[in-house]
Amino acid sequence: MSDTADNLDDLQLEVRDLAVHYDGIRALHGVSFTVLKGEIVTLIGANGAGKTSILRAVSGLIPYNGAIGFEGQDLKRVAAHQIVKRGIAHVPEGRGIFGNLTVRENLQLATWQRSDKDEIAADYDRMLVLFPRLKERQHQPGGTLSGGEQQMLAVARALMSRGRLLLLDEPSMGLSPRLVQEIFRVIEDINRSGTTILLVEQNANMALRIASRAYVLETGTVILSGTGRELLGDHRVREAYLGT
Repeated sequence: MSDTADNLDDLQLEVRDLAVHYDGIRALHGVSFTVLKGEIVTLIGANGAGKTSILRAVSGLIPYNGAIGFEGQDLKRVAAHQIVKRGIAHVPEGRGIFGNLTVRENLQLATWQRSDKDEIAADYDRMLVLFPRLKERQHQPGGTLSGGEQQMLAVARALMSRGRLLLLDEPSMGLSPRLVQEIFRVIEDINRSGTTILLVEQNANMALRIASRAYVLETGTVILSGTGRELLGDHRVREAYLGT
């Protein structure tokens, strides 16, 4: 069963014995972990370790063996759009915004499954407070934004779906050091507001500093787990991912 959840009421996501294959090549084998409500859980590992495959499996984007449960409900045969409706929002690597649509239109598109117009308007206003740069550029096409602004738009768009669990895939990739600091500040703000976060991130130092707990993957298998602080101090993690 779960490896950390003494109180099952706190268990939001449970992944058990997850296996994924691409064209006969094993991407994940026997991966198990949990995410509790209110946590930031970080997955770290080298490129090709299987981190993105985990997020895609949770989102229903790829077939898998094993079990994935969200808030006590099995996701195995649930379509991707239904997983969004159930409360999981995914910000993929590469952002995937619509460059020809304005910032406002990108955010409005994320509410396709909602009918609560007053709450949608309130959430839109909240995004502009959380991301002041988007407020300044809300009438600009998404394709004219800088890389950092596009990343903020991608995160804001996911939040507009009212996800209770936010999957973030490499949110700091390609950003300047100053914008990396800003993105991680926003991630912490989002988490403090009540959203649980499962984070895949190459910047292991920053990711572990904000993580409640973390898992280290190597060639599709979890090889280490612990609190963010514990893994920051682990000599194996420091040598392999922190360069110290």
